[in-house]
Amino acid sequence: MKNNMEEIDQLIKETLTNEEARFYDELEEQNLLEMVGGLFKTKLRWIMILMNIVQVIAFGLFVYCLVMFFTTNVTNELIKWASGGFLFLLMSSMIKLFSWLQIDKNALLREMKRLELQVSSLSGKMSK
Repeated sequence: MKNNMEEIDQLIKETLTNEEARFYDELEEQNLLEMVGGLFKTKLRWIMILMNIVQVIAFGLFVYCLVMFFTTNVTNELIKWASGGFLFLLMSSMIKLFSWLQIDKNALLREMKRLELQVSSLSGKMSK
């Protein structure tokens, strides 16, 4: 299967111009760090930076609530600190979930671009 894919990739690269071939090479599979770095290269990089700042603050507040939870003996305060900790942990988790969904969206867009490039390459080859 891998050999088949390499043959198809080579066939596609042969039909592309140099510029298109470089673009096609940029669409290769990325590792996790490249995917996370890709979040900060889109038009919405400002919102990702803001969400990461909010996520760090929310996690810090969770740790503070956790420390306060273990240092108090009053039942009402235990409930308040546990509720606050749960809220901040949930907030942190939701921001991470949003980031993972953006990573998935970027991966899907990259694959769609690869397919578009392959279709245009093959259609150009068939019309010759």
